[in-house]
Amino acid sequence: MARTVDPEKHRARRLLIIDAALTCFAESGYAGTSTAAICRRAGIGSGTFFHYFPTKQSLLLAILALGTDETRAWFAACPADGSPIAVVEAYLDHTSAQMADPRMPGFVRAVGAVVGEPEVDAALDEDTRVLQDGLEPWIVRAQEAGEVRTDLPAHDLTSWVLVVLDGFLGRLATDAAFTAEKQAGTLRDAVRRLLAVSEV
Repeated sequence: MARTVDPEKHRARRLLIIDAALTCFAESGYAGTSTAAICRRAGIGSGTFFHYFPTKQSLLLAILALGTDETRAWFAACPADGSPIAVVEAYLDHTSAQMADPRMPGFVRAVGAVVGEPEVDAALDEDTRVLQDGLEPWIVRAQEAGEVRTDLPAHDLTSWVLVVLDGFLGRLATDAAFTAEKQAGTLRDAVRRLLAVSEV
C-alpha cells in the first residue's frame, strides 16, 4: 500500500531544510557548506535530505524560488484600489524588513559565488522579472496620477528602482556597517527622489 504523505508535514519539513541551508550558506558560503552540515543544522538524516532535494544546488534554487514566490504573492495581495506610490513605498519597507535578517548578507555572498551557473542565473532572472512585473503597473498608475515623473517610460523607471534595490542589497553583502535597519529610511528617500516629479 502506498505511503500517505501529509502535505502540511511535508511542507514544514521542506521549509525546515531550507531554513537550515540558508543559515549554513550565510555562515560558510556555498562551497563551504556540505549537505552533511545542512543535515546537522536541520536535525535530519541524509536520506531525508535527498528525499526533498537531490543536490545542494537544487536546494539553493529552492531558496531563490521561494523568495520569488513570496514577491509574487506580496504584489498579488496588494489592494487593487491602493495608492500607487504607497504600494511602491510599502514594498521598499517590506524589502528592508526582509534584508534585516542577519543571514542575508552572507547568503547574498553565497549566491554571488555561483553566479554564472545557468540554473542559478535563470532563477535570478526570473526573480528580477517577477519584481519588474510586480512594480511596473504601480509605477504606471503613479505616473497617471501625477505622483511620479513621466520623463522616462514606466518600464525604464521601474528598472532604475531595481538598480537602487540591487545596489542596496550588494552593499549589505559587502559592508558590515551598512545595515538594513540603519539604511531603510535612506533607501526609501533615494527611491522617492528618483521618482519625484521635477519642479523645473
